[in-house]
Amino acid sequence: MLVCQCNLISTRDIEDVVVAVLDEDPWQLVVPARIYRELGKRGQCCGCVPNLVDIISKVTETYHLRLAGNAANIVDVRLRMKSLRKSTRQGGESERRPKDHRAA
Repeated sequence: MLVCQCNLISTRDIEDVVVAVLDEDPWQLVVPARIYRELGKRGQCCGCVPNLVDIISKVTETYHLRLAGNAANIVDVRLRMKSLRKSTRQGGESERRPKDHRAA
């Protein structure tokens, strides 16, 4: 699938780069800028960055689980993060301001 239309980068290209980077050092942080640099491209409109981050996280999780030997127990980190965001959200309309508070 084509992820970046500006640079014609496919999902397979990204997966290959992430695996190659993790083969060098399995615990380094892989970021979109590193992917662009390895492919010899530059971010133009950067509309693909959210999809790029999703692909990086999936490939990294799979890579580490394969290293650990328990690839059958894949846990979706994004779903856990969404549930944490919803449960820890506090506040509301007032945001602890007094009722007579006025914005300047």
